[in-house]
Amino acid sequence: MRRRTTTRKPVLERLVLPDLEEADAAQLSARDRHDGLRLVGADLTGADLTGATFTECEPLDVTAHTTVLQHARSLETRIERLNAPVLDATRSTWRDVELVGSRIGALDVYDAEIRSTRITGTKFDWINLRSSTLEDVLFEDCTIDELDLGAVTASRVAFVNCRAGSVALPHARLEDVDLRGLEMGSIANLEGLAGATLDSAQVTALAPLLAAHLGLRVEG
Repeated sequence: MRRRTTTRKPVLERLVLPDLEEADAAQLSARDRHDGLRLVGADLTGADLTGATFTECEPLDVTAHTTVLQHARSLETRIERLNAPVLDATRSTWRDVELVGSRIGALDVYDAEIRSTRITGTKFDWINLRSSTLEDVLFEDCTIDELDLGAVTASRVAFVNCRAGSVALPHARLEDVDLRGLEMGSIANLEGLAGATLDSAQVTALAPLLAAHLGLRVEG
């Protein structure tokens, strides 16, 4: 069988929402279904939305500090200008989601499932994606201070015009993960890069770290 020589891109379709019902924070509750809602300027600070399902929803200019979204499901949902200094979305599900123009401090998405998701123009202080599954995910014009991809399983993931201050990759399993558009400050666990795509400039910059990792002595 002939091996592929190019990196597969994320497969994404533009999200088109139907007519939505205007809603407010008081209508949301844990372990409940929320379909076809638009929330504008809602304050979800401290809200417990564990296990909630959001389908074809559109939160706009929402504040979600210390909001709990553990085991929550976001499906065919667009989130714009979210302000969340601390957000707990561990073991959550994201499918056909767009996250746009947002500011998130600490985002804990440990052991999550993220598929067919586009994240654009968003700044993060820290993203914990440990043990998560990512498939068909695109980051565009994003800044991430700390990106933890420990034990992640990722396929068809790409970064375009993004920057990460530090990237951790212990036990990562990558396939068709395109890092050419990600400027990386420091990288921990270089062995986790297996399966990623880099450009020649990135490989050159990593050469000293790769040599040290392999125990090579470079002289002359």
